[in-house]
Amino acid sequence: MGYKFSNAVRNVLAGTAAAAVALSLLGTSASAQGLFGRKKAQDNQYVPTVWIDPDGCEYWVMDDGVEGYMSPHTNRQGIPVCRRGNVCGVMNSDQFFATNSAKISGAGRERLAQFFQQTGATSYIITGHTDARASDEYNMKLSYNRASSVARIAQSSGARIADVRGYGERMPAASNKTAHGMQQNRRVEIICIR
Repeated sequence: MGYKFSNAVRNVLAGTAAAAVALSLLGTSASAQGLFGRKKAQDNQYVPTVWIDPDGCEYWVMDDGVEGYMSPHTNRQGIPVCRRGNVCGVMNSDQFFATNSAKISGAGRERLAQFFQQTGATSYIITGHTDARASDEYNMKLSYNRASSVARIAQSSGARIADVRGYGERMPAASNKTAHGMQQNRRVEIICIR
């Protein structure tokens, strides 16, 4: 995208982006999206808008409604690179949850609370994943419910949660054609935002 901005527009975008980054780092990405939401209309006119996804990708919307990335970080080909957290924990669902359940055992709750107290990230994104044995709808719900259970433990430990996501079977870590592969796919990933 070869858009050029005037200094006034750059200053508005830079100030808005800084505010959105600050909100995102405070673990209030939903507030940041609400404040800097897409195509915000005032008096039936679009205004320049910036928001940051919980994973650190910045977006903008200009007056004409065109969306794009707004990131000073690019790779050698000029493609924007988002500031992403790193996966700092992977929970094997079989060790923490009973089959078809989002309830975490007492020992699992203690291990997770200790993990969140020791990790020291600014905020976390919790993502749930399943194998492909059930329907897509069921797997999406189960993966989200499991990620939410982990997020509740994180919050009770004083951790800030930027986002909770359920991907069901859509992002497999291994093949669903073997028992070992399916076991690897049944997981909750914890992404640390520093």
